[in-house]
Amino acid sequence: MIESLERLQSNVSKVLVGKDDTVELLMIALVCNGHVLLEDVPGTGKTMLAKTLARSINGSFKRIQLTPDILPTDITGIQFFNPKTQEFEIKPGPVLTNILLTDEINRATPRTQSSLLEVMEEAQVTIEGETIPLKRPFIVIATQNPIESQGTFPLPEAQMDRFFIQIKTGYPSLDQEKQMMRLYRADEPLTHVSPVFEPKDILSLAEQVKDVHIENVVEDYLLAIVHATRDEEFVATGVSPRGTLAFMKASQGCAFVNGRQFVTPEDIKKMAPYVLTHRLVLTMEGEMRVTKRQVIDSILSSVPVPLEEEAVNK
Repeated sequence: MIESLERLQSNVSKVLVGKDDTVELLMIALVCNGHVLLEDVPGTGKTMLAKTLARSINGSFKRIQLTPDILPTDITGIQFFNPKTQEFEIKPGPVLTNILLTDEINRATPRTQSSLLEVMEEAQVTIEGETIPLKRPFIVIATQNPIESQGTFPLPEAQMDRFFIQIKTGYPSLDQEKQMMRLYRADEPLTHVSPVFEPKDILSLAEQVKDVHIENVVEDYLLAIVHATRDEEFVATGVSPRGTLAFMKASQGCAFVNGRQFVTPEDIKKMAPYVLTHRLVLTMEGEMRVTKRQVIDSILSSVPVPLEEEAVNK
């Protein structure tokens, strides 16, 4: 697994420079069958990252550029009348893929955003009463631009809760950007990306992640962090039970991609900002005083960490 992770990191480094941490988070989402929200300013490689991931698992990839005029059926599919057969037929939308990139998801209307709720939660799509299972693995990678508000529709809490992790990719350093310029000067690096996994390998890895052990004291530590989000002064709505399960799976995935069969408190602390932050709803006063990330950091610093010998006593 570690060797495969290194090969995947090598794939991404051919296309995007300085994204090792992001690649690890995507790997964790991948082996946990979790959806990803990439949030950053335009031009930081969010779309290229999704394309590289799809090519690395030799899976099918489809992209939807979301705008206010996109309809739910543009995503899920439609039922149409075929004049040749004189019968109604189902034409599935782009959701029938392994990696679905929904670019600028916050530009879609709430009605269109809601069309993703079923596919993200149940890995199926219903068209005119007919339910169609999606391909496996199926992962939504959504991007959104946080600096624009005109013509955008903020994602509702129910939609945010369905994203496994949220990642902010960030700008490259000066040296990294210089290296990127040299990569793209003479060629298109994406054409040199070769598969590391097959889709069936991802499904196998997802089953193995379930066997990663979590000691009782580590479970208690995880739950203490979750419950602390519900008691925070500036938090109106804390992490949901769905978020608790995502937090557990992400911690298992973190241990797994780092070559361990047991979860440590460090795994939990590492994943907490990416799994929990976007699931918080702050009060009006909280919005003026703190950020969601500051709330999570405060909780992590206040909740007692289990002793190492207790945490790994399998």
